[in-house]
Amino acid sequence: MVNWCNNTVYFEGTPEAIEQIQQLFKAMAEKQEKEECGQLPDFVEDSNGGYFFDIYCNEGDTGIFQYETKWSPNTEVLKKIAEQYNVSFSQDYEEVSNLVYGRATYSDKLLTNIYLEYEDFEKFHFDEETDTYHFEGEPHESDCDILETLLERKIENHQPLNQVQ
Repeated sequence: MVNWCNNTVYFEGTPEAIEQIQQLFKAMAEKQEKEECGQLPDFVEDSNGGYFFDIYCNEGDTGIFQYETKWSPNTEVLKKIAEQYNVSFSQDYEEVSNLVYGRATYSDKLLTNIYLEYEDFEKFHFDEETDTYHFEGEPHESDCDILETLLERKIENHQPLNQVQ
């Protein structure tokens, strides 16, 4: 059984490039609906997965797409799209049952992927009696805010390798 990783990607670039990406994702979504299988852009080799499933774009959103992948994010495929159209992107992804939660960014030909590790997930717990999550002495109804807080802290503390002092 597949565990589905939820992804949201935000592309940034020239209006022409973003329009081409809009058309690419629209075509992949239409093809997936007809063929009932995951999709890759034609210029990406079918070598290690990374297929897009259930592609969705909110009406009025430009360059922002939601979709699912099997088990883990398809960041390398997004990088190939960004290189093809000379754009940057930010990808948020999560598959919490397998402890997958993070954000990848690609800008100026540099890919950065910051994600939560096992130890981060150990910083909170679920109390079945009260049906709440507990984090830093506070109850929470959902783990969503906790995960976002933990990821934002990692992002704030991240130093690129060439900037480490």
